Formats: sequence, C-alpha cells, structure tokens
Amino acid sequence: MLQEHLTGPAAWHGPDLAGRDAWTVRLSPAHLAELDAALHTARSRGTTLLRSTAADFPLPTLAAELDIIADELENGRGFVLVKGLPVDRYGAGAAANVLWGIGRHLGAPVSQNAAGHLLGHVRDTGRTPADPATRGYQTRTALGFHTDGSDVLALHCLRPAAAGGRIGLAGSAAVHNAVLARRPDLAGRLYRRYAVDRREEHGPGERPYDTAPLACRHEGRLSLRYHRRHLESAQRFPDAPRLEPADTELFDLIDWAASSPAARLDLDLEAGDLPLVNNLAVLHSRSAFRDGPGHRRHLPRLWLALRPGRPLPPLWTDRTGPTPLPAAAASRPAT
Repeated sequence: MLQEHLTGPAAWHGPDLAGRDAWTVRLSPAHLAELDAALHTARSRGTTLLRSTAADFPLPTLAAELDIIADELENGRGFVLVKGLPVDRYGAGAAANVLWGIGRHLGAPVSQNAAGHLLGHVRDTGRTPADPATRGYQTRTALGFHTDGSDVLALHCLRPAAAGGRIGLAGSAAVHNAVLARRPDLAGRLYRRYAVDRREEHGPGERPYDTAPLACRHEGRLSLRYHRRHLESAQRFPDAPRLEPADTELFDLIDWAASSPAARLDLDLEAGDLPLVNNLAVLHSRSAFRDGPGHRRHLPRLWLALRPGRPLPPLWTDRTGPTPLPAAAASRPAT
C-alpha cells in the first residue's frame, strides 16, 4: 500500500488550478449582512471572545456554506480561499470576532503555543529564526513548505505587506507521489519516527522534542506533517534519534517536490482574504516580506480541530506533555 500512487481530488497540481476559481468562495452581500448581524449578536450577549461558540455567532445561510467548505477541506483539495471580508469596515477588533465566529462553525480552536493562545497574530516582531524559541510566524523571513500543528490553519489577511509575503500551497498527495516516482527507495522513510523540536515550548520535566512519523496511511487516506526546521533543530538534543544521510535526501526531495512549479499554487493575499488550509493534506510556504508605511503585514490566525475531522491512529505521535496537537486530537475520537 505504501508504494501506491495516490489519486483523487487531494492529488492536485498547482498549474491545473491556477486561473480557476473552483477553490474560491466569494462572500455575497447577503453573507456579509449575516456576518454583521452575527457580530452584533455576539457582542450583545456579552460572552468573551474565547468562550463564544457557533451559537453565539448565528449564520442562517452562511453556516451551510461553511459546512461545504469543511467538507472540501477534509474530502476535497484540502484548501479554500474565502474572499471579501470587509476589514476596513470592521477594524482589527471586530475582524478578530468574525474570524473566531467563522472558525467556531468549522471546528474547535486549539492552542497555538505553550502559553495556550487560541488566537494568534502572524506579523514581523523583529525576532530572528536563529533563536530556538522563535516561531516562523514571528519573523519576516521566508518559510519553506511545512505544516502546522493542527487540522486546519485559518489566516485572515487584515493587511498585506508592502512587498512579498506570497503564500505557496502544495498537496501532500502530489508530494508523496513525486517522492514515490523519483526515489521509491526513500518512500518508506516517510513512515519512520523522527525527533521534532518543540522550540522551547515544553514544560518543566517534559522532553524538549516529540517523536513522530512524517506520514500516516489510515483508513485509505494519507496524512502528512512536515517541518524541516523543527526536524533538523531537534538534533541539538543529544538523546534525540539521529538523522541519517538518507533522511536528508528525503527532506531535500520533499522540499523540491512541494516547491516545484509542477506542484505548487501561489496566492498573493489581499485585505479581506481568508485562506483555510488542511495541514494534514496540504503544505504551505511563505516568501520573505517587507513592511512599509500603511502596509504592515498582519494576519490573525486560528488553528482548528476540524468538525468532524478525519480519524487518526492514537499512536501517530509520541508526546510527553500537553501541546497544540493533542488538544486538536482530543476534540474528536481517534481510531
């Protein structure tokens, strides 16, 4: 089974999707009116943002559209771009409420870091990736193709950068097929366990790295998690399993396959865009960016456990303490 090429809607290639809008949802005036009314309802009830649920953010017709989006994330291409959120009218505070409300209709927000933050902010904080405690979203440097630690990544573009910040997407199934076609001798290494750096986000007495395979085939479906920077920085721990030369070859091949023009789809986000990406089915990247007056890149971020989400084997990860991923997994049964 591990040598089978994957087919279906998740095995897409960027050039086949470029210039098409089948993966884009443009909000209608009626949908925007529902969002305005839901925002008013949520605020009038006085429930704090992080405690509010989908019931506090009623969307009479848009909720059905979000159900279709959730199905596309799980059973289709694995990503959707929602366009047309009126960020100029909302402002940052109201936009956060709208992002949260949409997210609650799709699933359950989960922690993005050891501090338990459920609503994050992707923007340049001046930190450097050389600091082991720095996360990529806190910098303006380029980020290679990777996945995040949740089912779904939701990014609400309030402001794009003055230059750069392009998002790249690549389907995990297409990357898998490229590995299998080019180096079948390396394909099995997708399923062996690797040390993954927790980037200083472990508690006292907890191990500073996790161990997990990159890929999982469960109930006929491929799931893939990959973050090369975290895989390589885990080697700073003497007791972490050592990377072998063939592992580096595999990582090089994954990077090549995902970034290849034959696989990737690039998005230049505009204010009001909301890309939704299933981390188990799609890798994403970001080009370096530069801020300027009135163009300070800012994308509020949610990590979501998708409702209902795919079943995953309970021993796919080996963790020593609470982290964002178990929080996501705990929201739905593992099989």
